[in-house]
Amino acid sequence: MLWSDPHDEPTEELREAQAMMRRASRLLAAAIIVVGLLAVLGLL
Repeated sequence: MLWSDPHDEPTEELREAQAMMRRASRLLAAAIIVVGLLAVLGLL
């Protein structure tokens, strides 16, 4: 591979999918924390 070769830029579709996965992972992490707190507090 030459230094002048273009970088492998992700496509717009791939960038959108990565952003959606990041949002989904944050939402899932927040849900796990809330459920964990409820379980610790004995409300679940």
